[in-house]
Amino acid sequence: MSMPALDRYLTEVRVAIDRVCLDELRRVGDCLMELWRRGGVVYAVGNGGSAALASHLACDLGKNTAADLGRGARVRGGRRLRVVGLSDNGALLTALANDLDFAEVYVEQLKPVLTDNDVVLAVSGSGTSDNVLRALRYARTVGATTVAFTGARATSAPMLDLADYALRAPAELMEQIEDFHVIFNHALAVSLRERIAESSGT
Repeated sequence: MSMPALDRYLTEVRVAIDRVCLDELRRVGDCLMELWRRGGVVYAVGNGGSAALASHLACDLGKNTAADLGRGARVRGGRRLRVVGLSDNGALLTALANDLDFAEVYVEQLKPVLTDNDVVLAVSGSGTSDNVLRALRYARTVGATTVAFTGARATSAPMLDLADYALRAPAELMEQIEDFHVIFNHALAVSLRERIAESSGT
């Protein structure tokens, strides 16, 4: 008798988690820590579940790493990691998709704001999303740093070619790739919270 789907899914995740490349995770953490030091901005992009993760990243890496969180309006804020999810503005996203092309929705949002001081963090489980790849290409023309969250599928090769740093989920099933992307997000947020607090003296 074959293993039931639920058991198989969780067994595959348990086995795959030992294949996560900690060195890659550390390098991305160092990249984001350096971004915090120089005051740059992370712009996160993705489609579908990856768009949801871009929003999740903006929440967790922004709010959950803030050393001065909750001190109120009378206290001037300290330096925070600034993260923007570019899939969050539905009006602008749909206007660009309708008036131009869905492939342009992130490039057009990046044009007025992205500098060589910033990071574009692109999420695509397959590595084939045209609008995400175009965002990475544009970031390269500006001189911004590029970070890719993708999976183990061979289709991710073009995305990896555009990434200065890459986190590859050790899985090919899309749902499991997305599971690992959430783990990467949370691991980075917890690590950066500690590092930022230490650097801020809080």
